[in-house]
Amino acid sequence: MRRKRRFVISQKESFGEGFINLTPLIDVVFVVLVAFILIAPLLEVDHVELAPASVTSENDVTHKSPLTIFVREDNSIWFNHRLVSENELLGILKEKKRNFPTEVPQVYHDQKATFGTYQAVKNCVETAGYLQMDVILKNK
Repeated sequence: MRRKRRFVISQKESFGEGFINLTPLIDVVFVVLVAFILIAPLLEVDHVELAPASVTSENDVTHKSPLTIFVREDNSIWFNHRLVSENELLGILKEKKRNFPTEVPQVYHDQKATFGTYQAVKNCVETAGYLQMDVILKNK
């Protein structure tokens, strides 16, 4: 009677020397994808609502507000035509919030001033308790 020969092929030989097991990589990518799908709706993105475009005179847009903030080209901050620092601006805005609770601060930001200064002013306005602010842009 003949003996049956059994050939045992090692796993290394069956897949070749260059085999890379991709199963763990695919599992990790799947878990990260599921995490993004679950977290994405919860992210709160800061957005700016723009006013509808209209042709109006400059006097209609810029009424006299007791809360005018100017950011000049050299990143200096002026509140009601007085030079202030960020800390002073926060204190002034908190005081004005008590005196004028319904007013909306108007920010005139020079196009050559940095975004960081705008962000600092915006943070001061939010910390003082205002829910909105007007950013007024001027033509050259």
